[in-house]
Amino acid sequence: MEKQIIKSDILKEQYSLIKTDCGLTIACYPMPRHNGIHAVFATKFGSINRRFTVDGEKYEIPAGVAHFLEHKMFENEDGDAFEKFAKTGANANAFTSFDKTCYIFSATSNIDASLDILLSFVTQPYFTKETVEKEQGIIGQEIKMYDDSASWRVLFGVLEGLYHNHTVKDDIAGSVESIAEITPEMLYKCAEAFYSPGEMILSVAGNITEQQLVDAVERAGFTAEKHHVVREQTEEPEDIVYSEKSIKMPISLPLVAVGFKEKVDGTVTAKQGIIGDIIIDILTGSTSELFNKLYDSNVVNGTFEGEIFAGEDYYSSIISGESADPQLLVSEIWQAIDKIKENGITQEEFDISKNAMYGSMVVDFENVEEVATSIVNQYFKGNTVYNSLEIFKEITLEDVNSQLKTMFNKDRCTVFTAYPMEA
Repeated sequence: MEKQIIKSDILKEQYSLIKTDCGLTIACYPMPRHNGIHAVFATKFGSINRRFTVDGEKYEIPAGVAHFLEHKMFENEDGDAFEKFAKTGANANAFTSFDKTCYIFSATSNIDASLDILLSFVTQPYFTKETVEKEQGIIGQEIKMYDDSASWRVLFGVLEGLYHNHTVKDDIAGSVESIAEITPEMLYKCAEAFYSPGEMILSVAGNITEQQLVDAVERAGFTAEKHHVVREQTEEPEDIVYSEKSIKMPISLPLVAVGFKEKVDGTVTAKQGIIGDIIIDILTGSTSELFNKLYDSNVVNGTFEGEIFAGEDYYSSIISGESADPQLLVSEIWQAIDKIKENGITQEEFDISKNAMYGSMVVDFENVEEVATSIVNQYFKGNTVYNSLEIFKEITLEDVNSQLKTMFNKDRCTVFTAYPMEA
């Protein structure tokens, strides 16, 4: 067992990373001032991980397998994990994102018992042809429900316009057609590869001790499984698929998104992501000139936001909003982008945004859920949970304006709009 202490000179806090003999990594962030804990048991297996090799053997799986597996891991021959958590009083859930799957619970009592449940059901897969077929029907209904969400459809409409090959363009849950291809054998192979102890991390923040977590892992009785897993990156051209597209939906107001496919050279760095967040905040945030102009003139109703949408090998900027006049909204966004790129960001704008975002990050370290989840996010990127704070302090106005020059390229832009259906 190897132990590493991660310290922050900024916060005067620390946490431990423990590599257990079975290969599982434990992250323990003691916050004794809190009554309870938040636990995250996670694997770096998300919806984009569709091509990979395991011990030299290549696999390509259909869209939706990671999400499907998340659903099925809650069941085993002993019953449903939610029922077991209910008996301990823990609040449990799970989610699949583009780059990971997380199983979580929050609790203020019976913590050891809840840890035992978490570590057992996630690592004891149980699939049959009958249970897989049943889940295909359940998830098929979930997919149709998301198809009725304008914001979801617009997001993936933009991503489908920006990306030719990258699997980030595919719905996290897959499609009814893609999940029909899933078999028990496929699920077992993915579980064997991505749910082995060496591929996972148990991150816990709150009123917890290292020894509690080490004891829980020992009680789980994991064996060291050594699989060589390589997640393949997708070759993606710089150009886009289409520049504009629209659909009609049963909504009251049009919803439009303007997405930009930003250049990626190798791996997207934490610094690039943070600088992008600062730029998008200055351009579209609640105190920005653009937002206030749009809101005061009733072009948007308050539903307006910008975000950086990034992973290891994809990086996009997406600006979206509801508007009775989506063409005017897009025109105003273009004008704001042209202005900010021509004039650059001022020192005052930079200082206000940086200080507000930095302060928000510091406050997040008071939240056990934010801390435990952030540890996982950063661990899978090869960083510590304190990296962002350290990078933030070093970012300069020159850094921001330099990256701004490379962003918001009109030749790599997709505009996707959902219009109300005609009465």
